[in-house]
Amino acid sequence: MRNARVAALVAILTVGSTMALAQNAPATPPKRPNAQAPAPTRPPVAIVPTNPSAAAAQPGTFDDKQRALVAKVSNYLSNVQTLIGDFVQIGPDGRRTEGQFFIQKPGKVRFEYNPPSPVEIIADGKSVVVRDRNLATMQLVPLSQTPLRFLLSDKIDLMRDTNVVGVSADDTFVTVVIEESQTLVGTSRLMMMVGAKDYQLRQWTVTDPQGFDTTVAVYNLDTTKKPDPDLFTIPIQERPDPR
Repeated sequence: MRNARVAALVAILTVGSTMALAQNAPATPPKRPNAQAPAPTRPPVAIVPTNPSAAAAQPGTFDDKQRALVAKVSNYLSNVQTLIGDFVQIGPDGRRTEGQFFIQKPGKVRFEYNPPSPVEIIADGKSVVVRDRNLATMQLVPLSQTPLRFLLSDKIDLMRDTNVVGVSADDTFVTVVIEESQTLVGTSRLMMMVGAKDYQLRQWTVTDPQGFDTTVAVYNLDTTKKPDPDLFTIPIQERPDPR
């Protein structure tokens, strides 16, 4: 079970199978409970088919144009200090789940899945946990052992700080593929897609060490609001031993 939860951590952002999360998720996405909430910018969210392996290349073979693209993506990620938005996730089994996420740099993120799923994923700056509110249980790994440390750092240079293995662009997206090897979960691959014109984060796909893909599309993004600091607090009474 621990390995499954760690894999779930890998899958949700950059870090993987989400089967541990999907077993608590509905087969069809529920409607958001707040009727006054703003309508999605482009409902329903379209998941762009991806193939992380197709965009891969040998590290160090990138031309100046590709390096410039990666630099622009790095600049966007570095300039975003807070981010609130909605997400749609497609798991390896095709199951679709939705929710809301909150980011506060450095090192803090929270993913809340819509009911009836009781799952939350929280990073408090030091640790990352998958929490089941119904069972009051959590599985924890140090933030330093997950690729989350890259996206949640104050400043990021993808070409320097990560293992970039692919860069491509078209009229709609700029795509960067990163490969990450971790002792606990093996080697996973992240395909990150940003808008070709605004370089705003749109979607990512994670391929886990077993070759299963999990795709997350984000929308209704807001970089002006500051999340409530309490969102990133891991309840002390539930905090598990990470060993």
